Amino acid sequence: MGFTVNLGMIETVAFAIFLLFVGSFFSKRISALPKYSIPIPVIGGLIFSLLNWGMQSRGIDLRFDATLQDVFMIAFFTSIGMGASVKFIAEGGVKLFIFLVVASALTVFQDLASWGLSRLTGLNPLMGLLAGSVTMTGGYGTGATFANYFIEEFHLEGAMEMAMASATFGMITGSLIGGPIARLLINRNNLKSSERAASKPDTSGAEIETEKRTPIREGDILRTLFQFALCISVGAFLYKFAGKHGIKVPTYLFALMAGIVIRNVADFTPMYRFNVRLAEMIGSTALSIFLAMALMSLKIWELSDLAGPMLVILAGQTILMTVYAIFITFQFNGRDYEAAVLAGGHCGFGMGATPNAIASMQAITSAHGPAPRAFYIISIVGAFFVDIVNAFVIQGFVSFLS
Repeated sequence: MGFTVNLGMIETVAFAIFLLFVGSFFSKRISALPKYSIPIPVIGGLIFSLLNWGMQSRGIDLRFDATLQDVFMIAFFTSIGMGASVKFIAEGGVKLFIFLVVASALTVFQDLASWGLSRLTGLNPLMGLLAGSVTMTGGYGTGATFANYFIEEFHLEGAMEMAMASATFGMITGSLIGGPIARLLINRNNLKSSERAASKPDTSGAEIETEKRTPIREGDILRTLFQFALCISVGAFLYKFAGKHGIKVPTYLFALMAGIVIRNVADFTPMYRFNVRLAEMIGSTALSIFLAMALMSLKIWELSDLAGPMLVILAGQTILMTVYAIFITFQFNGRDYEAAVLAGGHCGFGMGATPNAIASMQAITSAHGPAPRAFYIISIVGAFFVDIVNAFVIQGFVSFLS
C-alpha cells in the first residue's frame, strides 16, 4: 500500500537547496563531472530523480509545491537581460557582431534540424524542438524553462525529461568535439598565434574586475533586489497585457527585456548605480535553485518512449554543429588562428554552455598559444546575447508549430 508525502512551498525550496549541496559533494569526488562542466544542480537533481524513481516503484509518492519555481526562473533570465550591455558590443567591434550573427543563425538551423528529424521519426515537433536550440544553444536553463512552458501550454508529457536528457547530451558532446575541431583547423591551415595577440593586454573585463574587489554593502544588495523586483513586476504586467491581446510568450521574456533597459540606462546615465557582480550572483543562485526544483521532479520513466527519436535528433545536432563550426564559424570569422579557437569554443556553447567553451579553448590555447579576442567574444556572446536572440527564435518556431 503506497502513501504520499507533500512538501510545502518553503520546504520544496529548502529541499532543492539541499540537493545543491549533494551535487557539490559528488562534483568534488567524481572528476568526470567538473571535466564536462555538468552543473551542480543537475548532479543533485538527477541523483534524487533516480532515487524518486525507485520510491515510486515502491508506492512512495513525494510531491512538491513548485509555486516559487517560476519566480527563480524569471529572476535568472532577468539577470541575463541585465548582462546585455551595449557598451560591451561596442568594445567587441565588428568581430563580435559577426560572431553574434553566426551564433544566432545556428539557433535557426538547430531548430530546423529538430523539426525535420521530428517529422522523420514521427515525434511531436514541439517535443523535438526541445532537442533543438532550446537545449543545444540554450542549455539547462532555457531547456527547463521551455519544457515547463510546453507542459503548461500544450500538455506535453515527458517534456522536462526530454529537455534535461538533451541538455546533458549536448553538454558532454560539445565538450568532446570542440578541441578536436579547433586542432583540425589549426593543423590543416598551418595557423599560429600571432605575437600581437600574445602580447596584447586584455582590458575588456577591467571594470568588472575592479568591481569584484569592491566590498558589497547593504545598500548595494537592496538596490539590486529592487532592480530585480522592478523588472519582474514590469515583466508580469506586460505578460498579462500581452495575454489579453492574444500574444503568447514565455513568462520570462518581458522581465528579460526590462533587465536590458535597467542595465543600459545605468550604463549611459548617472541616474542610479548598477552592480554587475551582484546581479550575476543573484541570477546564478536563482538558476541553481530553479534547476534543482525542476530536476528533482523529473519522471525519468517517461523517457523510454522518446529514446529512439531523441537519439536521432541529437545525432543530427552533433553533425550539424561539427559542419557548422568548420564551414561557417571558422570561415566567417577570419580563417585565422583566433577563428579556429572560436570555432572550437562555439561547439562548447553551441551544444552546451559557455564554461564548456572556455574549457575547450583553454586546452587549445595552452598547446598552440593565446587567443585573447576569441575568449572575449565567446564570453560576451555566449553569456547572454545569444540567449536573448535564441528566446525569440524559439518563440517563432513555437508559434509556427502550434
